[in-house]
Amino acid sequence: MKYEQLTAIIDEKIAESLEEVAQYNTITAEHPEISGQEFETARRIVKLLTGHQYTIEFPFAGIDTAFRAVFGPNTHRHKVAFLVEYDALPEIGHGCGHSLSGAISILAGLAVKDLQEQLDTDFHIIGTPDEEVEGQKCHMAVQGVFDQYDMVIMIHLNHRNIVEPVLQCCLIRDYHFYGKAAHASAAPWEGYNALNAAQLFLHAIDMLRQHTTADAQFHGIISHGGDFPNIVPEHATVKQMIRALDKDYVQYLDGFLDDCASGAAKATRTTWKKEKCGEDFYNLKVNETGVSAIQEVFDELGLAQRDASAIFGSSDIGNVSFYCPTFQPCLKIGDDETVLHSREFEQLMHTDKAVSALTQGAKILAYTAAKIFCDEEKIAAMQRDFLKG
Repeated sequence: MKYEQLTAIIDEKIAESLEEVAQYNTITAEHPEISGQEFETARRIVKLLTGHQYTIEFPFAGIDTAFRAVFGPNTHRHKVAFLVEYDALPEIGHGCGHSLSGAISILAGLAVKDLQEQLDTDFHIIGTPDEEVEGQKCHMAVQGVFDQYDMVIMIHLNHRNIVEPVLQCCLIRDYHFYGKAAHASAAPWEGYNALNAAQLFLHAIDMLRQHTTADAQFHGIISHGGDFPNIVPEHATVKQMIRALDKDYVQYLDGFLDDCASGAAKATRTTWKKEKCGEDFYNLKVNETGVSAIQEVFDELGLAQRDASAIFGSSDIGNVSFYCPTFQPCLKIGDDETVLHSREFEQLMHTDKAVSALTQGAKILAYTAAKIFCDEEKIAAMQRDFLKG
């Protein structure tokens, strides 16, 4: 079947399920659940997909609010997964747009499920909760969840259209410094000041910034600096974030900071240890074949791209890209000033613009899948791009 015939069928299927999936977005936006607590939302999606004759694994991958939905016998040559995010932010609800971006993946999955035979491809829908805090896609990737897939794809909403967003690697560490308590006035010489070590650690990082590449970023705070001013602090903690554009380089910087901690501890006669906070997020590997297909779809839908090289942020989907070809184009909703993680962005989830974005986003995902998986050479080229990256 030709690509134009496939997209015509996709358009019909999107129209058939649009109202039902739009209602899912509305209900989810009105009843946000924060990361790790998305129990009702997950059940809502599972009920919707069960009504479309999907076989559901829920819970999935050892995660209480994750699921995998499979339509049909699951025996086709190729496999594609549409990823669904649905966790909200504290205080501002779906200010990251996950109620709607998740709906887009659901609608795209429904739109292509009856094309599995024509494309010799099984299209799965995987619920990936807790992106904002724990980054559950990282755990799934390590477990091998994504190893079987020829492609994984989802949309992220934004205030601009981006075919291939630039994701930064992001590591978070707690550096603990341990000294010796003493009376700060009567006998300060009896103590070793852990707060001084923490301060020196941060100064060391600042002094060494000039020797890192321009994309490297360091954000640190003293999250614990002692207990009372008249006690020499015996314990201090720096919460430190490290960002860079390359997985190998950010891991090098991780060791770089260890050297800073060692020097600060030695200079202050304290000791230190490092504690990993959450999962490490990595960059999104470039796959030119897939990106080219998405660009063609953007052009077909008349979606203009702006500031394509700007850094989008950090996400656990970057980790997935080291296990299979992975894509997360960004779709504009709202105006140029309505940025992510804001109350204004959250309000867009309740407007007619959400329905328009739902339709456009589902077409981006479904058209891209059809464009690639109706062409064996594109499939092979995408795999070659993944293996050489």
